[in-house]
Amino acid sequence: MNEPRKIELLAPAKNANYGIEAILHGADAVYIGAPMFGARASAGNTVSDIERLSEFAHRYHARVYVAMNTILEDKDLADAERLLHELYNAGTDAVIIQDMGILQLQLPPIALHASTQMDNRTVAKAVFLEQAGFSQIVLARELSLDEIAAIARSVTVPIEVFVHGALCVSYSGQCYLSNALTGRSANRGTCSQPCRLPYDITDSRGQVIATKCHALSMKDLNRTNDLEALLDAGVSSFKIEGRLKDLTYIKNTVSLYRRRLDEILARRNEFERASDGESRITFEPNMNKTFNRGFTDYFLYGRKETVWSADTPKSIGEEVGSIVDVAQRYITLDLKTKLSNGDGLCFFNHRRELEGIQVNRVDDNRVFPLSMPVIKKGTKVFRNNDREFDKLLSGKTAERKIAATIDLYELTDGFRLVMTDEKGYSYQMFRPATKEPAQKDQTENIRTNLSKTGQTIFTVTDVRLHLTSNVFIPASVLSQWRRELTDGLLCVRLENHPRRTVDHKPTHHAFPEPTITYLGNVANGKARSFYEQHGSEVLQPAFEIKRQKDVPLMFTRHCIKYSLGWCPKYNKAVSPYTEPFYLTHSSTRLRLEFDCQACEMRVYRV
Repeated sequence: MNEPRKIELLAPAKNANYGIEAILHGADAVYIGAPMFGARASAGNTVSDIERLSEFAHRYHARVYVAMNTILEDKDLADAERLLHELYNAGTDAVIIQDMGILQLQLPPIALHASTQMDNRTVAKAVFLEQAGFSQIVLARELSLDEIAAIARSVTVPIEVFVHGALCVSYSGQCYLSNALTGRSANRGTCSQPCRLPYDITDSRGQVIATKCHALSMKDLNRTNDLEALLDAGVSSFKIEGRLKDLTYIKNTVSLYRRRLDEILARRNEFERASDGESRITFEPNMNKTFNRGFTDYFLYGRKETVWSADTPKSIGEEVGSIVDVAQRYITLDLKTKLSNGDGLCFFNHRRELEGIQVNRVDDNRVFPLSMPVIKKGTKVFRNNDREFDKLLSGKTAERKIAATIDLYELTDGFRLVMTDEKGYSYQMFRPATKEPAQKDQTENIRTNLSKTGQTIFTVTDVRLHLTSNVFIPASVLSQWRRELTDGLLCVRLENHPRRTVDHKPTHHAFPEPTITYLGNVANGKARSFYEQHGSEVLQPAFEIKRQKDVPLMFTRHCIKYSLGWCPKYNKAVSPYTEPFYLTHSSTRLRLEFDCQACEMRVYRV
């Protein structure tokens, strides 16, 4: 009989405290930014904080992955090598990387995960990465269920996919637009997000197709209803985006995905959770309560919906009602839900811009804003800041406990105590004692005192007494024994945390692409050496090292023609406009190219 496949809920951590909260709310693993070389440059953390997070996570046999997923220049390599050793010594379970030059360094025996920044979307690439020594592969967000399943069948290492959060419009690692426009590189962790700007769309004759359209801004990913399908496709790690998101987002999303996964795991014994303990949540998770641009499952089941958030890149939140009357000091709504003083509301004004309203007071269905907006009857109103929900989540909202039992054995010259947790780890101790007969039955007293595990990670589900006489044991002694048991069992768990060690050896198997252009993101000599060692010729360095002219700056499965209803394959409709199409924002002008055979759109700078 095959062992159950371990299933991991992977949560983002802006810092160690956020990571601890993610674990308390049910994450099996968290990913956090390194002090340097992370794809979110503003979300770096000290090694000591990562060590603190690792110690906490390992109590539950949860894991900590550190993101070092930018490309490196030659001057960075020595610091990167030193940092990798520091992270390993700090207890890090794996490092997420993009730059192949790292594999040429003197590495500690730490597991490496292939970042989605490597553009992992083919079977050949996944097979290569496994053979190169990667312990987990993070797939591109754009892949369909069938594409994911094909890759999962081709490798034995765990496959990781994004299930929630913000979407980059371009294939990760293949976007150079920010660098070309501002000098800030997405591959170096400093993306300026030009994809979130409003653009005018015109055709080659200057005819206006749309104005102030956020044509490159995607909705947010939400696959809460697709987890079982992804499990059946071979996915083992479910990743939530958001190393820059606030704590409310972390608590809310992790709690909901934990609940959904647990419902599946409870009836599918071919899968098992990748860490231990039960998270007890004190609130009802609701995805509409935290930042989102509207939701999409992206291309999981093919092109079935519009994936862009064309109206705004900001969070809209949940619809609460429509305006039925506008007075001098208040607005009246046909409310679908209760509002509270301090809520943040928003609506689209006559310029199609998202405008905010701060609620000062609510009286039945009348809302008194801090300042009255210009708003018409019939306008839909949304709540993008639920004050009561945020207030609820600002306090303690979860605890995570590992079930354990205690056995107390009476011996001739004392007592033997054994504490065993839900996974079979145990700690035992012998305590000599002079026994005194008790006047009353001590069974309940002993069980009650040994069960009080308080602020520890354990909850005692049973105390089994193996006594030959009714002896008196002072409450203070029982409490001391209990503390020693929980401390001892915690040490056993930490000593047995299953951290994978990897013996990194040179490999020479062929890379799937015989030549490497700027798309290979080769920014240092070690990376060049890696590709040459694997049979590829590096023709161009990374775009960040040498800018190429007249090349695509973005590759995306999102297609504006499709979104406008003019896809020759799916919509079967003919565009009334002449290609190429252009996007214009201020002094920036971009040209769009549609590769219908590859079913993707490419973006050039004009």
